[in-house]
Amino acid sequence: MLSFSTKNLYRFNWGLLTITLILISFSLLILYSLDLGNENNLFFFKKQLAFVGLGILLFFVFNAIDYKIFKTYSYWIYLFSLFLLTAVLFFGKSIHGTQGWFVIGNFQFQPVEISKIALIIVLSRFFSIKAYEIKTIQFITLSGILLAPSLILVMRQPDLGSAIILFILWFGMLLVSGIKKKHLFFISLSLITIFIFAWFFGLQEYQKARILTFLNPSSDPLKTGYNVIQSKIAIGSGQIFGRGFSFGTQSQLNFLPEAHTDFILSSLAESLGFLGITLILFFYGLFFYIIIKKLKTVYDDFGIFLIIGILIYFISQIFLNIAMNIGMAPVIGIPLPLLSYGGSSLIITFIMLGIVSSVLTKNRYG
Repeated sequence: MLSFSTKNLYRFNWGLLTITLILISFSLLILYSLDLGNENNLFFFKKQLAFVGLGILLFFVFNAIDYKIFKTYSYWIYLFSLFLLTAVLFFGKSIHGTQGWFVIGNFQFQPVEISKIALIIVLSRFFSIKAYEIKTIQFITLSGILLAPSLILVMRQPDLGSAIILFILWFGMLLVSGIKKKHLFFISLSLITIFIFAWFFGLQEYQKARILTFLNPSSDPLKTGYNVIQSKIAIGSGQIFGRGFSFGTQSQLNFLPEAHTDFILSSLAESLGFLGITLILFFYGLFFYIIIKKLKTVYDDFGIFLIIGILIYFISQIFLNIAMNIGMAPVIGIPLPLLSYGGSSLIITFIMLGIVSSVLTKNRYG
């Protein structure tokens, strides 16, 4: 039964929400400046502002809900996410070679974002009720079976970036649970086998090209290597103090592709410089510090795994996006949490944070 109390609307983690809104402010500032340069009537800024408003509302809603309800309905939530991933293959729209969007009028939604939180929820339930079996190969196999349907459906789109995030969520939660070293070796061997199989039978040619170009971007500077080269130029041009909002040549003159989404960090680096990016990373660090410090006071296994899964989600997306922007990883379409433009990612992010706040305020020692 859904447990919701209006009293819980006023009990939330102030520090978590404050840092979140500070990071969102950086996003809105850079989107505003990019829109001024493109003369598009502030299209991206206005839409993102609307998504932020909806996201804050959902934060308070999910904070007020007793998070344990997700344990009760975890498999139904996961099945619903699989239904959406299946439906988008038949009724979705293809954008940039990936059939992963439902489009209704001017609204676009990626069901893969729901699958990420759904996987965290179902794995948290599985890990919390099977804790006594963590050291067994059966535990790893069964958890892998839970991962497989989402992974296969996302690769069918194909969305390599989201598939990697789903795998990292599963693998990261396994590592934290305390599996044996020999089992870790088995998983690593299986991963190598899967990658070889995917290279020959799963990945599209453009995805292979992105991976190969990552090794040497200058080999194709006008096509597959263009994004990374322009990203590095934008970051370098910001120098120490940045060029200021609306004064970046790469982002304002449209040399930098996907400046609102995948490469928003490069846009920020060009505008704010090294010091500005350092400040953003500081706030990310403070964000993680607040969650991890409070996590030590949580006594419910399901709640602990929920927060760990969400932390892995944030850390992996931040790390991969930054690596993409500086040429240390292939361009695989990973948004930067709380900064990149995109309603699906931002709304799911706020839902995750609402769940985290619910755990931290409702299930603590003392």
